[in-house]
Amino acid sequence: MANKDYASETKHDKFVRIVEARTNKAAEMIRLIGNCASRSSYEYSEREVKLIFDYLEKEIKNARNKFNGSDSEEGKFTLH
Repeated sequence: MANKDYASETKHDKFVRIVEARTNKAAEMIRLIGNCASRSSYEYSEREVKLIFDYLEKEIKNARNKFNGSDSEEGKFTLH
């Protein structure tokens, strides 16, 4: 859809364009989090790993709930 006039874009076309880009970006960021698993480069506890993945799973659930018409809580991640 490169060089397309976005003014004539349908709502569905816009959805597809944006959601594909954002989903691919999110997947890439998750892969980068996986790179932090290298014990030769990083030190972390099982508790910290659990916090990371509990948070990511909560955010995915919140996003899914928005598609189902439910409200969700949003917040920033921290290990502290």
